[in-house]
Amino acid sequence: MSTAGRSVRESLLDAAAELLVERGYRGVRMADVAAAAGVSRQTVYNEFGDKWGLAQAVVVRDNDRYVDGIDRVLSEHRDLHAAVRAAVLFTLETAADDRLTKLVLTGAGGDELLPLLTTRADPVLFTARDRLAEHALAQWPSLDPAAFTEVTDAAVRLTMSHIMLPSAPPEMVAEMIARMVTAYMGVPENGVRSPG
Repeated sequence: MSTAGRSVRESLLDAAAELLVERGYRGVRMADVAAAAGVSRQTVYNEFGDKWGLAQAVVVRDNDRYVDGIDRVLSEHRDLHAAVRAAVLFTLETAADDRLTKLVLTGAGGDELLPLLTTRADPVLFTARDRLAEHALAQWPSLDPAAFTEVTDAAVRLTMSHIMLPSAPPEMVAEMIARMVTAYMGVPENGVRSPG
């Protein structure tokens, strides 16, 4: 895709995200997104197929931003336990202030978007799991890749669950998930450090 193509796509995603937050899923029309981005309605359909495809792309992009932030947080810690704890805390705190995430979770404007984080969360869940496992395994190469991918999947699902239905303060959840990951990997807290 050309630079211009990415720019149009980003403009459409920005417009759609803003409109979704303002109006909810039911209140957004493809023509409104096109007008807000300064393109034809057909351009929106060509890029995303339909309104669901557009909404899914908005949520996937939002998820990518979370994962980029988590990558950054992981890189700031040499110790696996501290890194996982910080990554989960970052995710929970960021989600608490994210208007789009709140829209999806609360069902404002209709609950049509909730499946993007629940029953149809494959693009969000698997992308997050794979990227985080890849990053962590590069940073901690002594970890068993299969086991770490398994526990990363569980940690991502558990974090998403706490975003949707918090049961404890974020610091406690982050600590619990960090203990789960290190225990599953069979390493003590402060036991696995990245090289260098």
